[in-house]
Amino acid sequence: EDDYDHLYKVVLVGDATVGKTHLLSRYIKGTLPKAPTATIGVEFATRTVPLAVGGTVKAQIWDTAGQERYRAITSAHYRRAVGALLVYDITKQSTFQNCAKWMEELRQNAEPDIVIMLVGNKVDLVEKDPSARQVYYDAAAEFARQQGLFFSEASAVTSHNVKHIFEHLLQEIYNTSSKGKGREASEHIGGLQMAAGGSQAQKGGCDQNAC
Repeated sequence: EDDYDHLYKVVLVGDATVGKTHLLSRYIKGTLPKAPTATIGVEFATRTVPLAVGGTVKAQIWDTAGQERYRAITSAHYRRAVGALLVYDITKQSTFQNCAKWMEELRQNAEPDIVIMLVGNKVDLVEKDPSARQVYYDAAAEFARQQGLFFSEASAVTSHNVKHIFEHLLQEIYNTSSKGKGREASEHIGGLQMAAGGSQAQKGGCDQNAC
């Protein structure tokens, strides 16, 4: 656990009930919380991950409360964050609309070159009932492209893309930090490719880079 090359602080942000705690539990423990309750304040977990390129990362992943009344508490925990998963619920349009607000908070409080992965959670609900989808894949991909974010859809319930979203984010944090500052253009190109290249997630499958 203590043998690592980099230590990265990552935060999960987004509205309450979008599944942030479920995604973290699925990634860290491989299971969902036994008795899920609303996150109060901030909780965090760690996992040591070998990167495809760049050695081994110890990820300190902070799960922040989505409720308005905890906003002042959680904003302090954005400090020194180099990566974020910005999570919304693909069956609830309002959670996607609020992503702009969460991004503003991240960019005000976290590191200036923070790497952000936009995650549409609860794909499993849409696989059961396609009419449940309120946020279309292409709309979210376009938002990610405009904002220079990486993007994927996932399901904490079925594990679909969960490992991918965390480990792709960690790899991109390493890529950004190793390039240094002044290379934002190439990062935006990366965001474009991710947003354009993940369309199979809409169908419930995953391409060779997303498994």
